[in-house]
Amino acid sequence: MAAILGLGGLFIKSEDPAAMGAWYKQVLGIDWGEYGAIFPHPDRGFTLISGFKHTSHYFDPSPLPVMLNLIVDDLDGMLDRVKAAGVEPLGRDDSDPNGRFGWLIDPWGLKIELWQPPAPAG
Repeated sequence: MAAILGLGGLFIKSEDPAAMGAWYKQVLGIDWGEYGAIFPHPDRGFTLISGFKHTSHYFDPSPLPVMLNLIVDDLDGMLDRVKAAGVEPLGRDDSDPNGRFGWLIDPWGLKIELWQPPAPAG
């Protein structure tokens, strides 16, 4: 059965994502690069904390200023599970070189991004 493997990321809208990253780096010592702070995942993928411009539409249709990204082992199975629970996915993207993605909205309006990273090279 499809499963969540861990937190893929927390994405936060900000008036100034670069300043947000600088604050996290200065105050907490987190190495914040172009895409945010990346924490390697023990199995595959990584956990990312990243700022998005406050004008970004990537979180749409959610009105909230945060989006949750979860690492999954089987995007197709997870989307089937979501549908079986009565939740209609917002869409999916199987063409991204960083992996496969699907989206849904929880009952409280939070956009959730499901991410199946590419299989480890080997």
